[in-house]
Amino acid sequence: MAEIDRVRRNCRRGLLELDVVLTRFLDRHFESLSPQQRDAFNRMLDYPDNDLWDLVTGKQAPPDAETARIVSLFE
Repeated sequence: MAEIDRVRRNCRRGLLELDVVLTRFLDRHFESLSPQQRDAFNRMLDYPDNDLWDLVTGKQAPPDAETARIVSLFE
């Protein structure tokens, strides 16, 4: 299975809004991410839905600089 397919599967969430935002992010940015940024994005996918939503909407501060770079691409 290709990496993008695995990540796309992991982007399927219980919150429809989060599903849409993550899928849009993949389509627009995933191919251009560095390996470190891809790792940061994959770590973000381990967050519970509500925490991840707060992170991508700016209600929660990113825990590190690499995650902050990823979150900035959601804007």
